[in-house]
Amino acid sequence: MNVARVILALVFCTIFTLSCFTNKYVLSVLKFTFPTIFQGWQTLTGALLLLVIWKLGLVEINGLSRSAVFSHLPGSFLFIGNIYAGSKALSLLPIPFFFVLQNVSEIFPFLTAIITQREKEASWMKVLSVFMLLGSATSLIFYNPRFGPTHGGYTWAFIHLFCVGTYKIFQKNTKTSHLSDLEEQFINYVISAFLLASLAHTTGDLSGALDFPLLTSYSFQTGCLGSAIFGFLLMLVTVKLRSGLPQEHCGLLFFLAKVLASGLSSFVTTFNTVVVSPATLFCIILNYTGEALFLYSDRLQ
Repeated sequence: MNVARVILALVFCTIFTLSCFTNKYVLSVLKFTFPTIFQGWQTLTGALLLLVIWKLGLVEINGLSRSAVFSHLPGSFLFIGNIYAGSKALSLLPIPFFFVLQNVSEIFPFLTAIITQREKEASWMKVLSVFMLLGSATSLIFYNPRFGPTHGGYTWAFIHLFCVGTYKIFQKNTKTSHLSDLEEQFINYVISAFLLASLAHTTGDLSGALDFPLLTSYSFQTGCLGSAIFGFLLMLVTVKLRSGLPQEHCGLLFFLAKVLASGLSSFVTTFNTVVVSPATLFCIILNYTGEALFLYSDRLQ
C-alpha cells in the first residue's frame, strides 16, 4: 500500500470515528431523540453538498434516468430503515455494543450465497467466524438484558442490522442500471430526505424538535452540523476507498475503524453509561475476532 493509500486509510478511520462520536453525542448525550428530523437533516445536507460538488465538476454523476431511480427504490427504502433504526439503536446502546450487533450483518450475504447455492461449500474458517459473530452477539444480550424489549436498544439494533445486511445483498446481487456508488447514494439521500420530512409530521417529531430545550444552544447546533458534515465526508471517502482498493482491503479498514471507535469511546466519560464486565468484554473481543476471521477467510477464497 503506497503513501497516498495510507493517508486515505488514516483519513477514513478518523472521519469514521468523528462521525460516530458526533452522532452519539447528539443522540445520547444531548438526548435529541427525533430520528426523522436528525436523519432528515443529515440526508438533506448530504444531497445538497453532493449536488454542489457535482455542479462544480468535482465528482461525476450520470445515468439518473427514471427507470434507474425506480429500480433502486428497494435499496433506498432499506437505506432509510438502516439510518432510522441505526439512530435509535446508537442513542440507546454503548458504541461497542452497537458495533457488536451491527457486525452480525456481515453474515447476511454469506448465508444468502449458501441458500442460493452461489457458494456451494463454505470453509471451516468461515463457518467458525459466523458462529463467533452470532454467539458473541447472543451472549452480549444475555449478559446485558437491561437493553432488552422494554428499553428498545436491542430491538432497534436488530432492525438496523437486518436493513444493513439486506442492503448489502441488494447491492451485491442487483447492481441497478449500472449506477455508480455516488449515483446510488444521491438517490438514497434525496428519497430519504423527502420521506423522512413527510414522516416528521405524522410521528410528531417535528413538534417535539421545535420544543427541544437545547435547540438554540451552541453545543447542539455544532453537534448537528458536525454530524452532517462528517457523515457526508465519510460517504465520499468510502466511495473513494471502494473505487481504489480491493474489497478485502476495504473490509479491513472498516474493521479497524470500528475497533478504533469502540476503543476510544471507552475513554469518553459521557458515553460510558455501562460498566463493562469481564463477560461483556469477552463478548466484544470474541465478536471482533470473529469478524477478523470472517474477513481473512474471504481473502483466502
